[in-house]
Amino acid sequence: MTNSIVLGDCIDVLSQLESDYVDLIYLDPPFFTQTTQKLDKYSFDDKWIDIIEFKEYIKDRLFHCKRVIKDTGSIFLHCDKIASHYLRIALDEVFGFDNFQSEIIWQYKRWSNSKKGLLNNHQVIFFYSKTKNFKFNQKYEPYSSTTNLDQIFQERSRDINGKTGYKKDINGGNILMKGKQGVPLSDVWSIPFLNPKAKERVGYPTQKPILLLEKIIELVTDKEDLVLDPFCGSGTTLVAAKLLGRNYIGIDKSKDAIELSNKRLECPIKTESNLLKKGRESYNNQSEDILKILESKNISPVQRNKGIDGFLKINGEIKPIPVRIQRSFETVDIAKNALIQATKKENYQKIILYIIDPDDNGEILFESNLNNSKLEVLSLV
Repeated sequence: MTNSIVLGDCIDVLSQLESDYVDLIYLDPPFFTQTTQKLDKYSFDDKWIDIIEFKEYIKDRLFHCKRVIKDTGSIFLHCDKIASHYLRIALDEVFGFDNFQSEIIWQYKRWSNSKKGLLNNHQVIFFYSKTKNFKFNQKYEPYSSTTNLDQIFQERSRDINGKTGYKKDINGGNILMKGKQGVPLSDVWSIPFLNPKAKERVGYPTQKPILLLEKIIELVTDKEDLVLDPFCGSGTTLVAAKLLGRNYIGIDKSKDAIELSNKRLECPIKTESNLLKKGRESYNNQSEDILKILESKNISPVQRNKGIDGFLKINGEIKPIPVRIQRSFETVDIAKNALIQATKKENYQKIILYIIDPDDNGEILFESNLNNSKLEVLSLV
């Protein structure tokens, strides 16, 4: 059954597997949305009598998951705010409160005209082990730009009063560590949601990014270990396992999901994240001087546009009024043309250019009906 996808209810398929067989189970079951999840031609029902029925459905399958996991293995259950508190209790009841390891927050940016309340920009992944003897590959992240790297190599110790200080050698010099790997991986993971135009997207309604699954798989398995997904859906877990040199088993009740997963496994496509590769700071191209001016004028900055520096805020609301600040090395005409070129395809009613100095007469220029927009030229002084 290794390196295959099985059609059926996972409770039936899991019952056929031998005990202590799997190194990692990741499951992304229904979320109790009480709707039919649908995108393109793929869909599945997520409707239940009540939350108790849903919890018992998941709990029954967790018992079978526990049996097939090795003593060194782990389980990661993916959910969201709707029923996470019930699923956490189900996991405690099956795997034991003491085998809870982490509540991972998958954080991402998604914008929408949300209903009343806070915009939901995260999901939860519960990490449990079967025993205390679980496999774990410690991962590290880079230090932040605010970390004093010149200080982290200095060993510290506590005196008899519990106060910390630097360790000293016999000559009074600081004792240095041999090296540092970075900051241990935290339980908050910032991984972008799949872009609607990403090549990795296959049209499945709850598809997760391969990058997320790779992070989980690398954390608790080694090459040739066995990864199982009882609700494999579009096959992301299986694709990630294959790319990382792990064995896999997928289970799903949908023939369409099985077909889609097999197709992805034949030709895996993984979208790289420029955000993760380059870091958020790489998208900041505005100078500190320009940012200070924008802040003083109550303008929300734009980081990736050569002609527009920001949009005007009025009474706390960002308006579609593009603004540009003249640079010291630019003439007014050059700055004006840059703003006009950047806005000519949009139907802005007004665009604003801030110039370093007004004209010789101390007047501010004003032009109307330029590219169907009114150009207002204001002075910074």
